[in-house]
Amino acid sequence: MLNIDWYIEFKNTEGRRYQLALLAECEIISSVDNLADTATIVLPEAVMNDPINFENKIGRGTEVLIKMGYDNQLETEFVGFIQDITNSDSSLKILCEDALFLFRVGVPDVELKPTSVTSIAQYVIDHIDASYKVECNFDVNYEKFIIHQATGYDVLKKLQDETKANIYFDTVNKVLHIHPPYIQKGGEVFYTMQKNIENSSLEYNNKLDAKVEVIVESTDVKGNVKQVSAGTTGGDKMTLKVGAMDEASMQRVADAELIKHSSAGYEGSFDTWLVPVCKPTYSARIKDEDYPEKTAWYYVKSVTTSLSAAGGKRTITPGIKLS
Repeated sequence: MLNIDWYIEFKNTEGRRYQLALLAECEIISSVDNLADTATIVLPEAVMNDPINFENKIGRGTEVLIKMGYDNQLETEFVGFIQDITNSDSSLKILCEDALFLFRVGVPDVELKPTSVTSIAQYVIDHIDASYKVECNFDVNYEKFIIHQATGYDVLKKLQDETKANIYFDTVNKVLHIHPPYIQKGGEVFYTMQKNIENSSLEYNNKLDAKVEVIVESTDVKGNVKQVSAGTTGGDKMTLKVGAMDEASMQRVADAELIKHSSAGYEGSFDTWLVPVCKPTYSARIKDEDYPEKTAWYYVKSVTTSLSAAGGKRTITPGIKLS
């Protein structure tokens, strides 16, 4: 039998480190669809009638390290910063966010033209924390991009909304990643319905009759409205309005969004254990011994990792079928 283990450390702005000795629950949410990974650490508000007091020890901006595993074999699950500490339902909640927390501050107003996703992201990095670097392979160009009274978060959110790129931080290595959907690949994991999948809500969808058309609409710097499309007419229609992009970039956005809505395979999620380690961008091979024809590789788009008195688990949500 495996014994659950965990390690949570705080490092405050003065450089002092504190190891957490008590834990009620911990939940980490990570997804390629979200700009930030988040963690919620739940503690009892009082122990033996003595209130837990973090005053002058940790607070907003304190660095957080969370590890989990079995039998002292720990995996780093989250690195970030405390965003808030709240009291709720006789418990103390420590709300944490990854490096996006650092970018919730203002950047200087600017009009960039012409420009690109890479250049816009680099502008944000340069004016907030130049120790980070940008890794971008999504070649989307703007004729004009305006930043006005915006935070770094606001700019990155606008880029994500308009390009549908996977935008996320690697807090450990100080990298801002920007990639087309389902392109960036992490590790590989193997799951079997009969062995290490529990509480599954997965349903197999062939999408044999699915028709999806994605329309991307943009107004250029001269006020002219342009449209491009991807997919098949006569079915579900999706319209995305973006900034002043060139048509080649609009087509890349349309093609990337179409992939999300036209792939057959499993939909839903399933629970498994802390091992094997699984993170968004991983490729997961899902097998059902009763239906071997459904066995395939899937792109993992989100993972929720939790730990409590009931044990540790991961809730895996697969994205598109890879093969």
